[in-house]
Amino acid sequence: MKNYRIAAIPGDGIGSEVIAAGVEALNACAARDGFVIDFDHFDWGSERYKKTGAFMPANGLDLIRKHDAILFGSAGAPDVPDHITLWGLRLAICQPFDQYANVRPTRILPGISSPLRNVSGPELDWVIVRENSEGEYAGVGGRVHRGLPEEVATDVSMFTRAGVQRVMRFAFGLARSRPRKLLTVVTKSNAQRHAMVMWDEIAAEVAAEFPDVTWDKMLVDAMTMRMTLKPETIDTIVATNLHADILSDLAAAFAGSLGIAPTANLNPERTFPSMFEPIHGSAFDIMGKGIANPVGTFWSSVMMLEFLGETNAAARLMRAIERVTADKSLHTPDLGGKAKTTDVTRAVCEALAGDNG
Repeated sequence: MKNYRIAAIPGDGIGSEVIAAGVEALNACAARDGFVIDFDHFDWGSERYKKTGAFMPANGLDLIRKHDAILFGSAGAPDVPDHITLWGLRLAICQPFDQYANVRPTRILPGISSPLRNVSGPELDWVIVRENSEGEYAGVGGRVHRGLPEEVATDVSMFTRAGVQRVMRFAFGLARSRPRKLLTVVTKSNAQRHAMVMWDEIAAEVAAEFPDVTWDKMLVDAMTMRMTLKPETIDTIVATNLHADILSDLAAAFAGSLGIAPTANLNPERTFPSMFEPIHGSAFDIMGKGIANPVGTFWSSVMMLEFLGETNAAARLMRAIERVTADKSLHTPDLGGKAKTTDVTRAVCEALAGDNG
């Protein structure tokens, strides 16, 4: 019997609620498909930071380095500046563990309506690959002469040939694995004439290695219009850290709610554990009300099971999610319903138990 060790990090806000739901669903998957998951729980987040001055202990990365995967909730609190939280927790895991391929699938699940006119489901089935280790979030920059009229602040986008090559190869490979074999490379090389031109050049070089993949290139501003007006022309997208961050939130909104959107932060070489998380954020306005949508965590758990090689369990959990979203009585308030987190979680676990596929 296979045994997996998962580091569970709820983080902030509704993170504890949705991670608890995810743990319950994953345990149901394990029981149904004959493997074991041992969860190690870590209280890393803003409350710990306010008490100790650090989001995680000094040896935090060593504590989770040997785990098979990480299940992460959210990061951010109203009384802690966002940049401190992001760099103190989420990026403090992603970057040292070289989780350079951020993967965000988007499609309209059964029972959920898109705000886009004339889009019912099949027209919107995308995967966005976000370069997750450098670019606009490389962390290079600083501030000098603080408070003076000549104060200067810089954030430098850093792109390396190795970094761009590897995320391009990952994206082309992912596009190749999908039925349409179609990739759109997003850029802004008309204005950013150095790094983004290199991005374009490397895309063309890597494309030669994948002759069976059809690809095109779009400026990021034009891409927002294409996503809105011609969603059926898109399949797989690759973009820089900042551009894909923005585009993937737009994609989640088009799919009906940020509450259903999943993320995988992958280290494809498996040198370090990969991290799986919903993208909805900490949502302090609904914390403790029991109405957080756990679907984004469940879908992230599907991606985790796929990455671990438990493809049958992943498919079973995805079917359970789709059965539950198809029932509007099980929609949480973000989807216009009145269901509680526990209602959705119970229904998913029941669907898992009854799935004989």
